[in-house]
Amino acid sequence: MIELSKAEFEVLDALWQNYPASASQIIERISDDNNWHEKTVKTLLSRMMKKGAVEFEKQGRQYIYTPTIKRADYTLKQSKSFIERFFSGRIAPLVSGFAKSEALSQQDIDELKSVISEWENTNNKER
Repeated sequence: MIELSKAEFEVLDALWQNYPASASQIIERISDDNNWHEKTVKTLLSRMMKKGAVEFEKQGRQYIYTPTIKRADYTLKQSKSFIERFFSGRIAPLVSGFAKSEALSQQDIDELKSVISEWENTNNKER
C-alpha cells in the first residue's frame, strides 16, 4: 500500500477532484485551505511520483498530473489499516464508540442499516 503524508494526501485529494491537472490547477484547488507555495506543491507531487501515487505527461512547458490510484481503493485500504491498528480488525467497536458518544446522525444510522441489510441479503443468497 502506498503511504502518503497528510500534505501529500491533500494534494492527491485536489487532483482527484478533476484530472488530469497541472500543478497550477492543483494549487488553485488547495489555496483556500493552505497558503502553500507553488514549489511546495511541486515537491509533494515529485514525492508522490516516486511513490507511484501519480504520474505525469509533459505538455509543452507544463507537467500534467494524473493519479495512479483510485480514491475508493485508497480509502478502503486506509480504512482497513485504521480498523486493524485501532480495533484489532473489528468494525463493531468503532461504530459502537460513535453510537455511545452520540456522534451518529439519523442519516448515519439509516445508511448503516441499509448496508447491513444489503450485506445480509447478498450473503444469505450465497449460502
